[in-house]
Amino acid sequence: MFDHDGDYIDREEMAERSRMFRDPGGRSALRRATRRNPRIYPCPTCGAQNVLTAADKAQGYQCDRCADRDEGRL
Repeated sequence: MFDHDGDYIDREEMAERSRMFRDPGGRSALRRATRRNPRIYPCPTCGAQNVLTAADKAQGYQCDRCADRDEGRL
C-alpha cells in the first residue's frame, strides 16, 4: 500500500495511522479526535474554532485549510 506521497506503507503502519490520524494516507497531519482528544482548539493562523485537538496544538499545527494554503494547494 502507498500513502498520498507515493511512499510504501506496510499494513502495521497503516493500521497505526488509522488509529492516530484524522485522514490516514491523506495530506492532513491532524490527529483523530476522540473523547480524550476532542477538537476544541482554534487554528492559530485563521482563528477558525474547534479545528485542533490538544495533540495538534501541542505540535504547533494549524488547520488543514491554512496548511494547504501555505503549501500552495488552494
